[in-house]
Amino acid sequence: MPMTSKDKTCFRQMDDRALLDAVLEREELAWHELVRRFRGLIYHCIGVAVKRGEGTLPVEEYDEIFCEVCVNLLRNEMNKLRRYDPERGTKLGTWIGLIAIRTCYDHLRAAARRPSLEGSDPPVDQEDERPSPLDELLDKERHEQLATLVTDLTPRERFFFDLYYRRGMEPSDVAREMNVSIGTVYAKKNKLRSRLLALAVEADIQSNYDLAA
Repeated sequence: MPMTSKDKTCFRQMDDRALLDAVLEREELAWHELVRRFRGLIYHCIGVAVKRGEGTLPVEEYDEIFCEVCVNLLRNEMNKLRRYDPERGTKLGTWIGLIAIRTCYDHLRAAARRPSLEGSDPPVDQEDERPSPLDELLDKERHEQLATLVTDLTPRERFFFDLYYRRGMEPSDVAREMNVSIGTVYAKKNKLRSRLLALAVEADIQSNYDLAA
């Protein structure tokens, strides 16, 4: 069915949550609007990830990564979009931006490990499983960024982070230290991880892009 101006206007007037609900209900025009609404954000996030790797990409490769992001959003019954939870205080744009950055990282890692077809280098009998320079750079930056993000946590969240991540304590030991159940420890871990991921994305993109646009 062709898209009419009336149809497009209807979806463009929806807020992000209503639009996402329509996408998950497999409304084709809603998907087109989602892509239109967040296209600029996705390309911006791709640029952020490429900049972190101190590399450059041809324009056509940005387009390729953009397509990979769209595929990731649709894959497995739109599982990544279904996992979005606005109750955690994360905007839909932040969530999609995070998916875009992760997709770009995966693309850059795959490209770094891709064998070159140029020259006459001898074939490699066994794949080198050591981290690539790009992996090491990304890991180093993530650790540095994490140290900054932790300062935005509440005192109790920082205490949990110190016990679980910095000291590497077992969940049962963390539970005793904080006087909570093991189930609460796992719930806190998942909540803290989501909060740090959201802070990481917002630190990169929210100051330069209106996520609610």
